[in-house]
Amino acid sequence: MTPNLPIIVTVLAHNEERRIARCLESLPLDDPAYAVHVVVNGTNDRTAEIADGFADVTVHDWEQGGKARSWNRFMLDTPGIDGRHFVFVDGDAEVVSGSIPALVAALDANPINAATAYPANGRRVEAYREQMAREHGLFGDLYALHGDFVALMRGEGIRLPEDLIGDDGLLCAMAKTDLSNENDWQDARVMPVEAAGFLCDPVSLTPRDLALQARRMRNYSVRHFQNRIISDIMRGAGPKSLPQRLASLYPQYLPGFRPRRDPTIWWFDRQALKAMRRAAG
Repeated sequence: MTPNLPIIVTVLAHNEERRIARCLESLPLDDPAYAVHVVVNGTNDRTAEIADGFADVTVHDWEQGGKARSWNRFMLDTPGIDGRHFVFVDGDAEVVSGSIPALVAALDANPINAATAYPANGRRVEAYREQMAREHGLFGDLYALHGDFVALMRGEGIRLPEDLIGDDGLLCAMAKTDLSNENDWQDARVMPVEAAGFLCDPVSLTPRDLALQARRMRNYSVRHFQNRIISDIMRGAGPKSLPQRLASLYPQYLPGFRPRRDPTIWWFDRQALKAMRRAAG
């Protein structure tokens, strides 16, 4: 880790024209210690245009979508992305004041690979916070990776599967294992930081938001089944054996997958499995 490098703050945004300005306004844009990048992926709205209107923000507007694919492209394939530590923010999140310095301070002061922020609002916020504290979990809305951990990831050529739903679960597992398999699992390598938090808009009852929530629930179901595959990999050879696309492993795993019995998610699981069968060819 080089002390004079900036802290890289990366905002990952897909069709966030309604929220991206509020997200960026919550970041330390005028602090020279931070270099803020907005990674716009597969969008068809004004997200990139709005972000371009902010001084001290570098916008990367890529036609191809996918959060994990864009994470790889920015962090592993874009020259000049060198930082002391790396902070990640979802484009629909608002960062609570002081959160990013708190995450950076935790990385500087502790032998950890990742520091994570707590949700600060929402119907189940207290349950999420308690679970996070107990399990040392990681929310993709706001987290930070140590520069040394990123350097190790780059050096070993470890990438996120480009069709991965979300980045947080796998990165959390890789941080806890120090890029090894589950035999080297240590929860303490990921630190939830009490002084760091983020806000997200609650789901409204508008047709647009309800449709968005339905797509989100189906994606959560895909993520559930992907996580079962990833857990199998992490118990075995570890992250070095992750495939370029998880879909390449679907034929091996799909015969053993069934929708969960919970009536609130059964239909979404069923739709997710149909989509995964199509992706498997």
